[in-house]
Amino acid sequence: MNRIQENLSDDELLRLLRDGDQAAFATLYRRRQQGIYRFAVHMCGSPAHAEDITQEVFLVLIREAHRYDPARGSLNAFLFGIARNHLIRRLERERFYAPLANDADLELDVEAESEGLLDQLTRSETIEQVRKAVLSLPERYREVVVLCDLQEMSYAETAEVLGCAIGTVRSRLHRARSLLMEKLRPARSNTGEATTTARCFA
Repeated sequence: MNRIQENLSDDELLRLLRDGDQAAFATLYRRRQQGIYRFAVHMCGSPAHAEDITQEVFLVLIREAHRYDPARGSLNAFLFGIARNHLIRRLERERFYAPLANDADLELDVEAESEGLLDQLTRSETIEQVRKAVLSLPERYREVVVLCDLQEMSYAETAEVLGCAIGTVRSRLHRARSLLMEKLRPARSNTGEATTTARCFA
């Protein structure tokens, strides 16, 4: 491992990559691969598909590093944007997930504040229950939960990935958290208070 390269910023590593430095690519891959994979697996529910998409993201980076413009956002957001585009195409083509019905038709009575949603879930909900609840969200809500709550991205960086306004991220996230609370309420109503945090998605 090149310890000097480990201390370089993403943009500095990308410049080296553009000059043909394979070690710079390896450093970027180690740094960003896990986050991309986690995003993909929580969006599609398939480890195999998530692995494929992760590989595709970094192949695009090798072939089209020149497309990245630091003036438009971070390299991390750029990579997540590539992953999202691949996910959308694959979801549309294969439909290997089952979204909820039109969420506009759901009547919600959210008892908790939306902030810190994942810290308000009860111990009775297994990791698998929470993962399934996230996966069942409509795509536009699932992606903001995964990016903001699981990847702990800022609203601004999430907006970069999704190509939308920060206000749109906020409103979608509020709605997504409400849907999750409603989805998990049946299990929650049968047990006592406790917490399940975003660490369960690691």
